[in-house]
Amino acid sequence: MANFEIRPRFKRSTNLTEPEITELLQKALDENKSSSVIGYISDHHIFLKIPEKNRHYWSPELHLEVEEKKEKTLIRALFGPRPSVWFMYIFFYCLLGFISMVILIMGFSQLNLGLSARILWVMPIIIILFLLAFSTAKAGQKLGHDEMHLLYDFVEDALEKRWERI
Repeated sequence: MANFEIRPRFKRSTNLTEPEITELLQKALDENKSSSVIGYISDHHIFLKIPEKNRHYWSPELHLEVEEKKEKTLIRALFGPRPSVWFMYIFFYCLLGFISMVILIMGFSQLNLGLSARILWVMPIIIILFLLAFSTAKAGQKLGHDEMHLLYDFVEDALEKRWERI
């Protein structure tokens, strides 16, 4: 996983068919009731997460998408935070971007008119807030790192390690 990747993803291929994959994962989920991983399967989408009693704010979720190709079946996976956490960060980044745009437009307009553009001194604070938000996201990702491996290992064990890197 790359250093600056907020939502890590990976692809695997297997000789198993889509129904076989969903059946193996459903069987693993049923056998693993209330233990380390919970989830549900909807069509060719599989959603896995940590049970409520073990979950914390930074606990990741794993979304698998199964797609049958001609020779093999492709499994696309995406790790990410709960949707509410993800939405909060996207909202914060968009808010900072909008505020930056307004400040830059006002500041450069004032400069163009020969007026004092003291409002541009707010930009370092905006940059610090952006870096702070990014740092907390990365720290949260590190806190959920062990759980990411737990989810990945669950899938790997459920599929009996019958998948390969692409």
